[in-house]
Amino acid sequence: MISSERNNSTIDSVSGKHLTNLSAVVAVLTFRRPDDLMELLPELLKHSLQASVGYGIRQPTVLVVDNDPDGGARETVTRFGPGVTYVHEPTPGIAAARNRALAESVDVDLLVFIDDDERPTSGWLTSLLATRMRTGADGVVGPVVSAFAAPLDPWIADGGFFDRRRLPTGTEVRVAATNNLLLDLRLVRSLSLQFDESFSASGGSDSLFTRQYTGAGFTLVWCDEAVVTDVVPAERATRDWVIRRRYRIGNSWARTELALIPAHSHTLRLRAALLLAGSVRVIGGTARAALGVLGRSPRHRANGVRIVARGAGIVAGAFGRTYLEYSRPTGA
Repeated sequence: MISSERNNSTIDSVSGKHLTNLSAVVAVLTFRRPDDLMELLPELLKHSLQASVGYGIRQPTVLVVDNDPDGGARETVTRFGPGVTYVHEPTPGIAAARNRALAESVDVDLLVFIDDDERPTSGWLTSLLATRMRTGADGVVGPVVSAFAAPLDPWIADGGFFDRRRLPTGTEVRVAATNNLLLDLRLVRSLSLQFDESFSASGGSDSLFTRQYTGAGFTLVWCDEAVVTDVVPAERATRDWVIRRRYRIGNSWARTELALIPAHSHTLRLRAALLLAGSVRVIGGTARAALGVLGRSPRHRANGVRIVARGAGIVAGAFGRTYLEYSRPTGA
C-alpha cells in the first residue's frame, strides 16, 4: 500500500482546493505488455520529477498494477528500483485493477491514471496539475491522440474511427475515461466510490465512475495541453476491430445510462428512449452508408458504418445484452 505522511497545510473542507504539499500517485494498469512498460516507466519517472516543483504537491510516486494472473510484469517493474511500486491484482478485469489502484492509494490525495500502451508528451503531468490549480477543479481530463504502428487504412481514417474529442482548456466535462485522468481521491473516498466490476469484461466502468463523480457535484475540466499518445498496434487498426469497438462503445454507454438510474425507477421508459436513440443512429447511418456507395464516397460510407455500429450497440444495451470485448479465455 502506498502511504504518505499527512501534510500540515490548511484544509478547505472536503475539496481541499487550497491545500499545498499534497501527495500524488501516477497509476498505470498493465496486462502482459512488458515492452510497453519498458518504454513508459522511464517517461513517468521523468514526469514525476518535473511535477515536484511548483504545483502544490510532493514528488508523485509511480504505481504499476499488474492484472496478469501470473504476475508477469513483476520482473520488468523491479528493474526500475524503489521509484516504482509494483502490486499484483489477479482478479481479471480492468475495473478490478482500477479498484486496486484506489486501494493502494488510500492515504494519497491525488491519483493520475494512464494506460500502459500510452506515452505522455512533454509537459503532460505538469499541465494536468497546473490546470487543477488554476481552475480549482476536482479532477482534470486530458486528450488522447492515436499513433499507428503501420499505415492506417484510408477507409478507417475517413470514418473517423480513431478521432477523439479535443476541447478548450478549462471546459467542464461530465464523463471521462481513465486513460488520461487526474482525480482528487479525498472526494472519491467521501463518496465511497468504486469502479463497478460488472463492467470489467465489457468496458465502461470508468465512464460510470466519472458520471457518478460529477453527478455528486464534483467538477472535471479539460486540459488540452496534457496530451498522451495511444500506440495502436496493427491488429487494432483493422476494419473489423474498429467496427466492433464502436459497437462496444454504444453498448457500454447504454448500460451506463441504465446503471445510473435508481433501482425500480423508470427503467422501461429509459430502455425505450435508448431503443429509439439507437434505432435513429442505425437508420441514419445506414442511409449515409448507402449514399456513400451510390456516390462512391468512402468517407460517407465509412462514417455511416461507424454510426450504425454504435447505434446497434445502444439497441443491444437497451434490451439488456452485453458485449464482452475484454473477456479472457480460460487461463488467461
